[in-house]
Amino acid sequence: MDIAADGLDAEHMLRLATYSAVILDLSLPKLDGMTVLKQLRRTGNKVPVIILTANASLEGRVAGLDSGADDYLAKPFEIAELEARIRVVIRRGHDVAAPQIAVGDLVLDGGTRQFSLSGQALQLTPREHAVLEHLIMKAGVTVTKASLSEGVFGFDDVADPSAIEIYVHRLRKKLEGSSIQIVTLRGLGYLLRHV
Repeated sequence: MDIAADGLDAEHMLRLATYSAVILDLSLPKLDGMTVLKQLRRTGNKVPVIILTANASLEGRVAGLDSGADDYLAKPFEIAELEARIRVVIRRGHDVAAPQIAVGDLVLDGGTRQFSLSGQALQLTPREHAVLEHLIMKAGVTVTKASLSEGVFGFDDVADPSAIEIYVHRLRKKLEGSSIQIVTLRGLGYLLRHV
């Protein structure tokens, strides 16, 4: 079990790790829980999410569920009920096939969040994984270095400006001999494509 102190930490953790379920408080500091949820769903992450909040209004519950939450629990609550709801959303989550994202022979399994290249597991560091995941989610579209840096390092980390270049260089070496290229568009960013 991991605990995030604020919404930015939660967003960063959800990018780098795979979870069976997420318990999300809407009143997180720095980045509210609803924004974290919307960004999580925008990336295609289907991890079950239970919202916890003091706002038990009908409008609040509907907004949370419409934004992609799987369940909604108002405070105060009993721990036994929360535990039961966690078991239910995890059980439901196992019945749903996770989508795969593929560009040529590079595949990101939506369930395990693992990359494979030509059917073989691709061994990546967490930051290489974050860069490649960001690129495959926007395959065929130019991704700026700033956007990649934000996706890899978050808002609180201070990154050397050349760090993204280093990770892209390492990824190119790992993709050598395949039909996948990471193209540098000078002054614009990077483009993941199948050739």
